[in-house]
Amino acid sequence: MQHIDARMTCGRLSFEDRKLVEIARAMYSDPKVLIIDETTSALSKNGRDILYGLMEKMKSEGKSVIFISHDIDELMEKCDYLTVFRDGIYIDEVPKEKFNADLIKQLMVGREMVGAYYREDFKPSHEDEVVLSVEHITQGIVTDVSFDAYKGEILGIGGLNECGMHELGKLIFGLEPRTIGVTRYHGGVEFKNPTDAMKLGIGYISKDRDKEAILTAASIRDNICLPSLSKLQKGIFITDKREKEFTNSYINTLEIKTSGMEQLCMHLSGGNKQKVVIAKWVGFDASVLIMDCPTRGIDIGVKAEIYRIMEKMKADGRTIILISEELPELIGMSDRLLIMKDGKITKEFQRSKELSDRDIINYMI
Repeated sequence: MQHIDARMTCGRLSFEDRKLVEIARAMYSDPKVLIIDETTSALSKNGRDILYGLMEKMKSEGKSVIFISHDIDELMEKCDYLTVFRDGIYIDEVPKEKFNADLIKQLMVGREMVGAYYREDFKPSHEDEVVLSVEHITQGIVTDVSFDAYKGEILGIGGLNECGMHELGKLIFGLEPRTIGVTRYHGGVEFKNPTDAMKLGIGYISKDRDKEAILTAASIRDNICLPSLSKLQKGIFITDKREKEFTNSYINTLEIKTSGMEQLCMHLSGGNKQKVVIAKWVGFDASVLIMDCPTRGIDIGVKAEIYRIMEKMKADGRTIILISEELPELIGMSDRLLIMKDGKITKEFQRSKELSDRDIINYMI
């Protein structure tokens, strides 16, 4: 954590550095029991290694760690004992000697989920039409990045947390200004900001859900309807009935667990918040959707639902740019995969049954 200037306000820190400060604050009082709630989903490999080291240190000192996570591989590797809850109800306890990924999935979801739950096909597939062109984008760490994305393609972008891929997503959508480079829709129309992007049917899901992807102090209805107000408008009016019908259709489609559409999003679970974010852009009818870590910090059941939505969008001829720190997700869902390191694209992979983490990781580190 030595790279963090203690004189800075936390509002100026990155998402990951804010989490590291949170860890430092929790450790300052030398706790005997440390509760870690979905913290690793916000951290890069370096950040995770710091946290794992603290966990091991506490264990060696006879102290306890309660480690809450949806990442099954992480739970199996780091925990001595696993307690499974589902929908707020205690389900079962599993000692380390009985850890089994398929068993844990079944306990978490409530039904059998054996093996992979990504796409079943292993061939890249998309139309020949270029929908989005990124040309020589340069700003901050991102340096001279260019690529085309095709109609009906899931284009994956991966790398370590600090490689520049999250910044690239914002630059493409126009949330941050570019020093050099342009983004074009269908090869011609240039767009520079979110307003222009949305007019062209381009949407963006931020990695930082609570700060950038959703209005936590607003209702589910307000969040889902916000990007689609012009579509809901009839003349100069938007009727209450029209908003309610629109919101209900997506609450039902995505099975958002809620007390009602007027419930504030701050009171939803992480998975249901993410469903609201997805509903917002699916309802907007985005032709291109930039998804930055869309399954971060949610359980495998919700993940599987989001993957099915992505497959449907692909089948409907929509384009998805999937930015993720999870290699299994990128390998499992992408037609084509771009790997970034130090702000540049270092390698491109095509979808293949033989493609593995080992093929990719050397181009990331």
